[in-house]
Amino acid sequence: LAVPATLVLEPLPAQQDPGLTRLEREITRLAALAGGRVGVGAVHLPSGRALYLNGDERFPMASSYKVPIAVQLLTRVERGEVSLDTMIALKPSDLHPGSGTLTELFDDPGVILSLRNLIELMLLISDNSATDLVLRLAGGSSAVTARMSALGLDGIRVDRPTVALIADWIGVERLPSEADLTPALFRSLARDLPDSVRERASRAFNTDPRDTATPRAMATLLQRLWRGEILKDSTTALLLDIMRRSTTGAGRIKGMLRPDVEVAHKTGTIGGTTNDVGIMTLPDEAGQVAVAIFVKESTLDVEKRERAIAHIARAIYDYFTFNPRGSPP
Repeated sequence: LAVPATLVLEPLPAQQDPGLTRLEREITRLAALAGGRVGVGAVHLPSGRALYLNGDERFPMASSYKVPIAVQLLTRVERGEVSLDTMIALKPSDLHPGSGTLTELFDDPGVILSLRNLIELMLLISDNSATDLVLRLAGGSSAVTARMSALGLDGIRVDRPTVALIADWIGVERLPSEADLTPALFRSLARDLPDSVRERASRAFNTDPRDTATPRAMATLLQRLWRGEILKDSTTALLLDIMRRSTTGAGRIKGMLRPDVEVAHKTGTIGGTTNDVGIMTLPDEAGQVAVAIFVKESTLDVEKRERAIAHIARAIYDYFTFNPRGSPP
């Protein structure tokens, strides 16, 4: 499905960098393979040269919103408001649906994890139960959005915990109180929904401005993280180290790269949305590239969307590897 796209090259005019012009054409071609609407933000971190496809359009972040959540939580850690060593006792109501293993492993109370453990679960395996606990300790969704706004990143907004986001996507209109919500109860609420409700909810989700980001804003967040403009060096190193060890999305940004290429990234998937955002390290001192690749409203299966993301990431990787200072006119 070919979709009209708006691609912006910065800061060099296309006529001054024929390589970027070729990359523009290639990414536009590859975006059509995703079967939906595609957004791309790519910034070569040493030089600041950037490329955006639908860069100012909003896309559902899905689980890639766990990156701004982590930034806000770690900001609170640096301020001394919370500690990574704080131990959290999980209650049945803390176990939420979706990705991860906490819900599968710990249906009964009595589990105690550190805040550091929860951040790792959130980013390494995209655990939703851990995410909602981290979000709570980060000050809630409004605190995350406020932090992004304070950084000048109004293109990123976080509005809901994962349990509410998933409920809205499938059409559960009223969730029980937090104290009463259990995985079994959520499953029963979802199981009783007619297909018409699910379809209507899914269509509404695609146009919902909540929990969305623009490719430009997400790529800029990653760029500023790498530059040390958001967190202390040691905290930035902690966050990026966890993201390098992510176990999800092997077929996305990393899908067509050599196994030894270092990628610190976070995926996101829900319905017709498939995302991956992160920092690729180039060989031979060519630097790094912050990249955000979003797909929404796709009608293809996830594997085909992932393949499109992998092709786009590889095209970006190759261009900046061989043209770290731009290609001559």
